[in-house]
Amino acid sequence: MAEPGGWRPPTALPEVAFVGRSNVGKSSLLNRLVRRRAFARVSRTPGRTREINFFRVNDAFVLADLPGYGYARISKARQAAWRPLIEGYLSGTSTLRGTVLLLDIRHDPTGDDRAMLDYLAALGTPTVVALTKVDKLSARIAGERAASLSQALRLDSDQVIPFSAETGVGRDELASALVALVSLPAARAP
Repeated sequence: MAEPGGWRPPTALPEVAFVGRSNVGKSSLLNRLVRRRAFARVSRTPGRTREINFFRVNDAFVLADLPGYGYARISKARQAAWRPLIEGYLSGTSTLRGTVLLLDIRHDPTGDDRAMLDYLAALGTPTVVALTKVDKLSARIAGERAASLSQALRLDSDQVIPFSAETGVGRDELASALVALVSLPAARAP
């Protein structure tokens, strides 16, 4: 889906959206999550996802990969154009069951990250936070960072999942959280 109200695949299946900064590793996470190398296209250049990509999984649910936000090399005008697309999808999709917000464990949340978390809370969208790139830190430091980020964002520890697309750490926990989100009732009326 390239524009608000634009074409999208018809479905009555439950959907879970994946959202985060442009360079946080959404495509790599999706590939590891479904155990397929080329499920979602991975680019070396952040900001390549410019529309909402939908992936039907086992004819049971749909994963929606939303454009990343906050990447400096993308023009402000282009980023502003994505906002109605992202907000329109999140607020207007009757089959949306929840959202996975991706944050890089190595960095503090940006203003954009906090704004997205606040927006999801205002919508009442159940949200899981995946802390990506944990393989870049030692286990001890990763644990400390996860606890620190959970506290800084005022999230329950079971709402935060450390994850590595490289090693698979957190894959099973995120898959279980995804199953729980998919089983929730629709948050919005059609």
